Amino acid sequence: MNLEQLQGFLAVAETGHFTRAAAELHLAQPTLSRQISTLEIELGSELFNRARGNITLTAAGETLLPVASRMLADAEHIRFQMHEMAGLRRGRVRLGAPPSMCVSVVAEVVGPYHADYPGVDLHLHESGSHNLLNELVGGSLDLALIVASDHDPSSAESLAHTPLLVEELMVISGHPAHFAEHGGQLTLRQLAALPQIVFSESYDLRAATMQAYRQQDLVPNVVLEGAEMDAVLRFVERGLGVAVVPATVLLDRPGLESRRLIEPSLTRTISLAHRKDVSLSRAAAAMQRMILTTTEALASQSPAIHSLTTEKHLEG
Repeated sequence: MNLEQLQGFLAVAETGHFTRAAAELHLAQPTLSRQISTLEIELGSELFNRARGNITLTAAGETLLPVASRMLADAEHIRFQMHEMAGLRRGRVRLGAPPSMCVSVVAEVVGPYHADYPGVDLHLHESGSHNLLNELVGGSLDLALIVASDHDPSSAESLAHTPLLVEELMVISGHPAHFAEHGGQLTLRQLAALPQIVFSESYDLRAATMQAYRQQDLVPNVVLEGAEMDAVLRFVERGLGVAVVPATVLLDRPGLESRRLIEPSLTRTISLAHRKDVSLSRAAAAMQRMILTTTEALASQSPAIHSLTTEKHLEG
C-alpha cells in the first residue's frame, strides 16, 4: 500500500467516478483502475461497489476512508516539517475557527503573522466547533479555535486543548431606542421583549441563548433568523434589531452600543486545540504563540473578557 494508491482511492470515493477521479489526478483511467485493484488485492477486500454509473464504498471502503485521509494528511505534514528542517523559509498553517472568532481573534492575528512569516501559506476554514474537531482528528487542520462547550468527548484522547479565554455574551444594538428604557444591563426577560436577530442553527451562540430562554419559559421577539455573523452585525448596525454576540466581537466596533446580560449572565470558554500525536510544525507553533498573545491582549481591553492563557501553555 502506497500514498498514490490512497490518493486514487480517496479521489474515487469523493467523485464516485473512476474517469473523473483519474482526470483530477492527471492519470489515465486504466492506470487508476489498476492502482485500486492492486490496493484491493493487498488489503484482501473490495473497496467499491462497481455498479454501472454508480460507484459506492463497500463496508471495507468505509473503514479505510478516514484512515486514508489521515495518512495522507500526516504525510503532507511530514513533508512540510522536512522543508522547515532543511532551512526553507516556507511552511503552511491550516487554522479552523468559528465565525465569531474569525471576526475577532483571527482577524487580529492574521495580519501580524503574515508580516512576521511572509513565506508561510495560511489556510483558514470557518465552521462550527463540531466540524472543526472532526477535521482536526482527521488531519485536515493543524490548529482550531473551539467553543469549549462543544468539545466532543470522543476526541478527548486524541486532541490537546489549551484554554484561552472566558467571555460574556453581550446584547448589541445600533439603534438608540432599543436600550432607551434600560440601564447598563439587561435581564433575559427584558431582552426577550426586544426585536432580535438570531443566528443560523449551526451557531453555538444561538443554541446557548435559546436554551437560556427555554429554562425561563421565555419566547424571544425574533424579527429575523438564520443569518451569519457578518450579516447579523450589519443588520444590527442598521437598527433592525438587537443580537447576542460574544464580547470579543465588540472590540473596535464603536458604531454598536452594548449591554451586559444578567439573570442569567451567559458566558462561553474558547480553547485552542491540536492533535496530540502530531508535533506542531514551527509555522503552526508560531501561530499558536501569536494566538495566545493576542487573546491576552484582547482580554485586557474589556472587563467582559477574562484571559486563561499562561506561559506554560506555549509549545515549541
